[in-house]
Amino acid sequence: MEQFTPEKGDCSVKKYMISAAALLLAATPAFAQEEETGPITVSGSVGLVSDYRFRGVSQTDKEMAIQGGLTVKHESGLYAGTWGSNLAGWGQFGGSNMELDIFAGYSLPVGAVTVDVGATWYMYPGGSDITDFVEPYVKLSTTVGPVSVLGGVAYAPPQKALGNWSNTPQSKAGDKEDNFYIWGDASTAIPSTPLTLKGHLGYSDGNPGLGPNGTSVAPTGSYMDWMVGADLALGPVTLGIAYVDTDIKFRDTFYIQPNFQSTKDGSSIAAGQVVFSLTAAF
Repeated sequence: MEQFTPEKGDCSVKKYMISAAALLLAATPAFAQEEETGPITVSGSVGLVSDYRFRGVSQTDKEMAIQGGLTVKHESGLYAGTWGSNLAGWGQFGGSNMELDIFAGYSLPVGAVTVDVGATWYMYPGGSDITDFVEPYVKLSTTVGPVSVLGGVAYAPPQKALGNWSNTPQSKAGDKEDNFYIWGDASTAIPSTPLTLKGHLGYSDGNPGLGPNGTSVAPTGSYMDWMVGADLALGPVTLGIAYVDTDIKFRDTFYIQPNFQSTKDGSSIAAGQVVFSLTAAF
């Protein structure tokens, strides 16, 4: 639904992160003034991450990303919004340097459980044709004691962007395939501290081939991804650290090499990595 790791002694990196933090802190009060009262609520976030990982796989060539989103929600439960991030390496389907998601749905509390039904349209502006796809989802969330839990299922129906157009004997131009993703998230705040622990586990099942312009949501056909981490809330800003990984082995990606690897050193873009984040919400 996921980054650059600062090296020891890299002063330019430290200056960049400190400057980004200052900008986020300065911008937050202005954002807060945009909140709407009454039946409409406007919320959003802007952040800096050391690597954009989508379902465990780097979309920015294991480098930094600037991301932001905005959601408008009605008191009835209807909502719509957008979210975007820069891209690099594998994530540049069709040559795009940006992912822009448009989503909409309906969220409704049913007893102690919140049911959320919607869809996301993944777009890659500036890239080649036939890279965009739509993915409906259903999410259930609740609290179990001090733990917040969420379970979700996303199913993208057969579409050309997810088809098998190249790299396997079964490939054919114009092919349409689907994709299934199921995941669970959990988080809990540590009492009397600004720390929150978090975890994620997901499973992808889709086309092992590549669509037009290299598009793929499940690059090896099926795999698992997971994350464990913690967030530190500092007023309007949240600092995050997480270890992100998948069970994708290098031998599973031979048919999509050299695309599915770092352009700098050839390392796997699906291997375990520590990811840092700096986010301001409004």
